[in-house]
Amino acid sequence: MTTVLVLGASGYVGSHLVPRLVGEGHAVRA
Repeated sequence: MTTVLVLGASGYVGSHLVPRLVGEGHAVRA
């Protein structure tokens, strides 16, 4: 499992990217 830091997670790109990363098994810090 990789921890990923997503800046701007509430924006358009982040709102699509975060669920995909979580679905792939990554830990997401936003």
